[in-house]
Amino acid sequence: MNVSALTAMVLQPKYIYSMSCNECQVDLKDRGCCSSNNKGSCAKLDVYDWLGDVQNTANTQGVVEVRFKNTRKDYYQNPNNIKLSVGDVVAVEASPGHDIGIVSLVGDLVLEQMKKHRVTYVNGELRKVYRKAKPADVDKWKEAVALEHDTMLRSRKIAAELELDMKIGDVEYQGDKTKAIFYYIADERVDFRQLIKVLAETFRIRIEMKQIGARQEAGRIGGIGPCGRELCCCTWISNFVSVTTNAARYQEISLNPQKLAGQCGKLKCCLNFELDCYIDAQKDFPPTNLPLETENGNYIFLKADIFKKIFWYAPASCAPANQVSISVDRVKEIIRLNRKGKKVEKLESYDMDIELKELGYAGVIAEEDLNRFDKQAGGGSRKKRKRKKRPSGSQGQRPGGSQGQRPADSQGSRDGQRTKDASASKDRSRSKDATKGKDVARSKDSSRTKEVSKGKDNNRSKDASRSKERREGDKRNPQARSKGGSSQGSRPSRSGQQKSGSRRPKRNNNKSNNARNQKKD
Repeated sequence: MNVSALTAMVLQPKYIYSMSCNECQVDLKDRGCCSSNNKGSCAKLDVYDWLGDVQNTANTQGVVEVRFKNTRKDYYQNPNNIKLSVGDVVAVEASPGHDIGIVSLVGDLVLEQMKKHRVTYVNGELRKVYRKAKPADVDKWKEAVALEHDTMLRSRKIAAELELDMKIGDVEYQGDKTKAIFYYIADERVDFRQLIKVLAETFRIRIEMKQIGARQEAGRIGGIGPCGRELCCCTWISNFVSVTTNAARYQEISLNPQKLAGQCGKLKCCLNFELDCYIDAQKDFPPTNLPLETENGNYIFLKADIFKKIFWYAPASCAPANQVSISVDRVKEIIRLNRKGKKVEKLESYDMDIELKELGYAGVIAEEDLNRFDKQAGGGSRKKRKRKKRPSGSQGQRPGGSQGQRPADSQGSRDGQRTKDASASKDRSRSKDATKGKDVARSKDSSRTKEVSKGKDNNRSKDASRSKERREGDKRNPQARSKGGSSQGSRPSRSGQQKSGSRRPKRNNNKSNNARNQKKD
């Protein structure tokens, strides 16, 4: 079986990435190798060798940096003067046996990196590089790597059965498959002696338990931070410093735990990056817990712009409204007067003189403006209107043409403008005619309703006059009223009187009303 066939058996295809050495080719993503050019990679805690083109003078012992799984690195001396380069797979000293790693840095820069990381010494000396990895070493390394995931899952079940308050986050096998490192997280001290016994009996290897924190676990897992970049704990931070909420207070950051916490659940490490600058800028600042006493009342502190040295105060009665910006020097002066028992008349806002530079349009910025077409259209229409107002005498000689002649483009644009004006005037006249017709129809309808109401009033007055005449006639001739009864007996009935008296006027009224209606129609 050749080396390429051995290489294809390392992991599944989704984990295969190329990393070469002089004797063999190894494809391992779990060890942080994802580069195809043998120089540099996107591995965790990767370092750019900016001294790679300089002759090695300081690193006389040939110390090299070797990377293992995730963020684990260590430094080894090269007593046999083996020619090593970045990306070589080597067998290094371990206790017990040997381990397999990948060379990640050589040269003088290794000595600078040793100052940042913890270096493992054995009897005061660095451990040694044995040799470059042989095919037999690589085969055993592959078998050990393939067991790591299943071992982690089984160890978690064993820890849960033993009811231990701990979380096993990762497992890393040694290159010779004789030892395994179990990384775990625990908030309190854990007695894992029984766990070690069970794990040793189950996996038949030497067990090493290593406790890590939440930040170290996030660095081993990796991820993308809220800034859009890869996590700092897996790219360059090796020594984790404690972060407190005082860092957020110094920088005037709101104490929102959801925004201040990182993916590890702890406060973000980047809160300490600019803390020293803020502390230095606030050395001469007055205390913010003292109110400013004025004749109009007391003012309390709201916020501050640290680098511009401006404080914002508001009246204690209506805070946070009516904010006033005051310079730090003015605040010191007011506090000094208040301590002497004096009060200031009023607080005046600090005028921040900001020089605004006018940006020209000489470059490509003006051409990229989204509103450039709108501006040209508006400017063109205004120029056309100005040309119309010019007198005929001023249209004499023009550059680039004969006297009295106009360019074809301007003439066509003016003709188009005239047609637009003519169509607009026609629309206006039509709308005026329509409004006039509506007004005439409304006046006719109102006159008709008035005539109808007048006719009704006349009819009512005539009917009333006729009824009065009848009543007066009945009073004058009572005998005629008695003769108008029915033929049954001499005594007239009331019902007959009502019928005879009511029929005649109704017939006359109906006839008169019909005649009037016909005349009107």
